[in-house]
Amino acid sequence: MRLHRLDITAFGPFGTAQRVDFDALSAAGLFLLHGPTGAGKTSVLDAVCYALYGSVPGARQSGQGIGLRSDHAAPGTRTEVRLDLTVAGRRLEITRQPPWQRAKKRGAGTTVDKAQTWLREYDPVTGGWKDLSRSHQEIGEEITQLLGMSREQFCQVVLLPQGDFARFLRADAEARGKLLGRLFDTQRFAEAEKRLAERRRSTEAQVRDGDSALLADAHRMQQAAGDAMELPDTAPGEPGLAEAVLGAAAVARGTAREQLAVARCRLTAAESARAAAERELAGAREHDRLQRRFAEARARAARLAERADDHREAEARMARARKAETVAPALELRDAAEAEHRRASGAEARARALLPDGHAESGAAGLAAAARRAAEELGRLESARRAEQRLDSLVAERADLDRDERADDDLLAEAESWLAGWDDTRETLRSAVESAQEAASRADQLAERRGHAQRRLRAARQRDQFAGDTDDAQRAALAATDRAAVARAHWLDLKEQRLDGIAAELAARLTAGAPCAVCGATEHPAPARKDAGHVDRAAEERALTAYQRAEEDRAEAERRLGTVREALAAATAEAGDTPTGRLAEETAEIERAYAHARAAASAVHAAQERLRRAEAEREQRITAQREAAVRGAARVGRRERLERERAVLEEDVARVRGEAASVAARAAQCERRAALLTDAADTARAAEDAARRRKDADARLADAAFRAGFDTPRAAAAALLDDAAHRELQGRLDAWQAEQAAVRAMLAEEDTAAAAHLPAADVGAAEAAAEAAVRRLREAASARDAAARRCAELDRLSARATAAARRLAPLREEYDRVARLAGLAAGTSADNERRMRLEAYVLAARLEQVAAAATVRLRRMSAGRYTLVHSDDRAGRGRSGLGLHVVDAWTGRERDTATLSGGETFFASLALALGLADVVTDETGGVRLDTLFIDEGFGSLDDQTLDEVLDVLDSLRERDRSVGIVSHVADLRRRVHAQLEVVKSRTGSGLRQREV
Repeated sequence: MRLHRLDITAFGPFGTAQRVDFDALSAAGLFLLHGPTGAGKTSVLDAVCYALYGSVPGARQSGQGIGLRSDHAAPGTRTEVRLDLTVAGRRLEITRQPPWQRAKKRGAGTTVDKAQTWLREYDPVTGGWKDLSRSHQEIGEEITQLLGMSREQFCQVVLLPQGDFARFLRADAEARGKLLGRLFDTQRFAEAEKRLAERRRSTEAQVRDGDSALLADAHRMQQAAGDAMELPDTAPGEPGLAEAVLGAAAVARGTAREQLAVARCRLTAAESARAAAERELAGAREHDRLQRRFAEARARAARLAERADDHREAEARMARARKAETVAPALELRDAAEAEHRRASGAEARARALLPDGHAESGAAGLAAAARRAAEELGRLESARRAEQRLDSLVAERADLDRDERADDDLLAEAESWLAGWDDTRETLRSAVESAQEAASRADQLAERRGHAQRRLRAARQRDQFAGDTDDAQRAALAATDRAAVARAHWLDLKEQRLDGIAAELAARLTAGAPCAVCGATEHPAPARKDAGHVDRAAEERALTAYQRAEEDRAEAERRLGTVREALAAATAEAGDTPTGRLAEETAEIERAYAHARAAASAVHAAQERLRRAEAEREQRITAQREAAVRGAARVGRRERLERERAVLEEDVARVRGEAASVAARAAQCERRAALLTDAADTARAAEDAARRRKDADARLADAAFRAGFDTPRAAAAALLDDAAHRELQGRLDAWQAEQAAVRAMLAEEDTAAAAHLPAADVGAAEAAAEAAVRRLREAASARDAAARRCAELDRLSARATAAARRLAPLREEYDRVARLAGLAAGTSADNERRMRLEAYVLAARLEQVAAAATVRLRRMSAGRYTLVHSDDRAGRGRSGLGLHVVDAWTGRERDTATLSGGETFFASLALALGLADVVTDETGGVRLDTLFIDEGFGSLDDQTLDEVLDVLDSLRERDRSVGIVSHVADLRRRVHAQLEVVKSRTGSGLRQREV
């Protein structure tokens, strides 16, 4: 990797654009980057790191990069870093702009522009640059892949910070491990250790959980066995727990099976005893039942003997009723005939009462003949009745014709009157339409004038308001500008006072025996002292904050002033110079004229609609006149036809109706007379038929009573029973016979008669004995069931425990294997004699390579005296693997690097840094690093050692490398001719380049 050009704008202490030509500086191979303290030497290196990785080293990176902007930059200048370099044979240009907080273009406040990145590549064929990407992520991945190292590795390999390597020489193994881990990316080995430890904890927890579940099953088996099982004393996670639990479970299962066999034998004996007791109880109950049955039969026989006379009387009554049942049909027939004769006679009497005189004594045949004659006369009156109905309709039609004629006359008169004034009406309506249309045209013209006048009036009022606001805003802007100038002057004064006394501030942090951060010396004979008016960093920052706040207030006041002025100019352009009062009067006059015209124009639609309706009405009235004339001509012919038809019908009706009021009345009289005669004839015939049927029924009833053995029909009717009485009597007879048969059967039973001669049965004693046998059986069954459940539960829990132990076996084997590997990788296993962790083991190998590469340069810098060696000895009770010693050739002894002096520590750390750069370069793929920077530490060297160190650095040119030394040691300015000087001032730092 070779740097060609660096452009910096508004970055760090550089307020303006600066350029560094690394090609010119690298021509000599060795160049010096110097300047006063705080000028910004490190910021040049930060710019290189930011261009490559988008961030700066360490704590100088804050937020999203907004803090990288220079405080000295102009408000409109954006921060930018552009780096031109060659890496992996490709000429690239990287441009980065961090986020920028700027004032909004519109409105108040600020806004943040996002960070931007460009990557371009030089094309030697076309001689121009071509764009590759503008994506932060793609550019970061491309640069990291080309360089082959992370930002941390780059800062340690290319930007060699001597202070870090001096601490590295004096650090313990843990601190060295952290630095080497960042450089060589051994995180994967630490992750492997972590994964093994997590795997060990995970498998251990699984084994412990499995043992806990197994022990819980053992407790359940102990409860099921009735505390007859002894639990093992082994805790979860300890070996042998599964075997102990399974052995105790086997013993508990054997004991439970023995208890089950005993319970089954007891249950069998209890069942036999219960069966015998139940047989004894059944015999006693049967004996008692037979004795009670015999006694009941004797009592029922005595009751039957007492009711024997009643039974014989009921049998005789039933015999008479059965004979009377043969006469019952004849009785029912005679009663029906009698009832029918009474109904027919009554109907005949009512019908004859309604007949007119002359027909009351006529027979059925005479009545029927008279009814036929009345029906014939009614038929002759039907045609006359229709003629009479037609006469009524003719009268109604004539009345309708007269009414229509009067209506048409009224309509014609009204139409003639209305049409007579049509010309005047039409002219009036057309004049109203034209007037409304003219008013609408005037309203449109006035609306435009009204809108323009209103806009001018509003603009004039705003003009007057903005004129006053402009004066206020101008006064506020002037006051804010004065305050900002005073605050800036105060801040710059304090900053200058602090820079004048910065030596005292640095001296306050010096420690006896520790190297100076400026010159690197370990002795401090005359440190500077703070005077009474010393300005510290806090006071300067407070002044800077006050200045920034005042500057923000000034910018905001100027923005408000510009906004008000723009508004005033816009309002003035709209309103002109006319006074607001005059514009208000003009606007009011136009408004009144517009309202009047609009009110008149609003009647245009109504006037047009009235004209349209009047024209439509005229057409309707003309049409109605024509239709009325046609209807009048038709009515004359129709009236004549109606008169002729009416005269003929009146003559026919008068002839037919006779003395009646009308033909309909005459027809109604004939129709009523025919109906009464027909009804009387029908009822007379029905009465004669009913009398004949009653006589026949009386003859048949007398014959049936005689045949049944009764003297008279009345006697047969008295012997007859209704259904309810018959069922009641038959039920009594059937109950007697059934009771008599049942008593005889019970008394004839041999076992019942035999039991009656035996002593009384003791059922209570037999029941007590049976209950005792049942109770003993339930107890035996409960014991058997409990023993069976105990066996089943123990079998289930034993099977589950066996399966759990079988599943746990491979997990325990895995835990043993993982625990051994985790202990070995973590350095806690007895097999790891040096207690060296896996990551430390890998880093020890890298440290050994670094020590070998550093020794090549250290021997030359120390004139062959010192050699760096790696040591894996343990320090006290700690772990081993990352020890670093120096071998002194003058004494032949090996000692710790912490015993080196200040100057020796510098060139040893420099050799270590160069050696580390070579090893890291090889580790990351062998990317050639043609540009290196070494930061500080040269002030601790004497002249001879400084010459030797410079010779070593100058020898790097043999491999076409350029080395930049970052220092403010004055002697180096004489020795190194190519220089890049950082110059600081109140307006920000600048760069001044001097070439060979």
